Amino acid sequence: MEGYAMDWSKLKAGRLATGDCRKNIHVWEPQESGRWQVSGAYAGHESSVEDVQWSPTEETVFASASVDQTIRIWDTRERSRPMITVKAHDSDVNVISWNGLVTYMMASGADDGSVRIWDLRSFTQDGHVSNFGFHRSHVTGIEWCPYEGSMLASSAADNQLAVWDLALERDPEEEASLAPDGNATAPEELPAQLLFLHMGQQDLKECHWHPQIPGLIGSTDGVGFTVFKASNM
Repeated sequence: MEGYAMDWSKLKAGRLATGDCRKNIHVWEPQESGRWQVSGAYAGHESSVEDVQWSPTEETVFASASVDQTIRIWDTRERSRPMITVKAHDSDVNVISWNGLVTYMMASGADDGSVRIWDLRSFTQDGHVSNFGFHRSHVTGIEWCPYEGSMLASSAADNQLAVWDLALERDPEEEASLAPDGNATAPEELPAQLLFLHMGQQDLKECHWHPQIPGLIGSTDGVGFTVFKASNM
């Protein structure tokens, strides 16, 4: 069955979670014979599963995102129901990313272009700690930076790839002091946390940080892929 969701466990070698368009999630375990032991379906989602992400700290825990507008947290020891279910967006939830450095943080992207940041210690509906409505079309990729816990990248069907830094805040006094030097004033509608914007690709899909080269990002689109490094990182 067709599906888009797939993630390897960071803690258990060879363990794989997949989700499909029939709302099913399965966990795959490699066997010595070279075959796979595949779990029964994890029951809960009401529509297509779009993304899955294993916890970076708990071997049996993973999260899933769905067209049913929810994010659900699961434990492999209980397939019949999720541990937590939260209505995360007002449209399809396309992508999620679990922060590997600040492990109680999760990011999600949706069909309405919104990017939301969640604190899993208080994970409830409308409990996001940040909401960025910057993208003008559905979010297609999202990923936390592997070496800086406050940074993440998001890509969308508006053909824009944004790099965010949650540690940034707008400083009107600093902006005013820089103005005489010929610097453009940041538009008020731009989020202060928007660190860099990459444009020029068409039908933009996934985005990923390079795990070893700081600041290097790879992205895929309808005709190929691009590798770039933001000038201000």
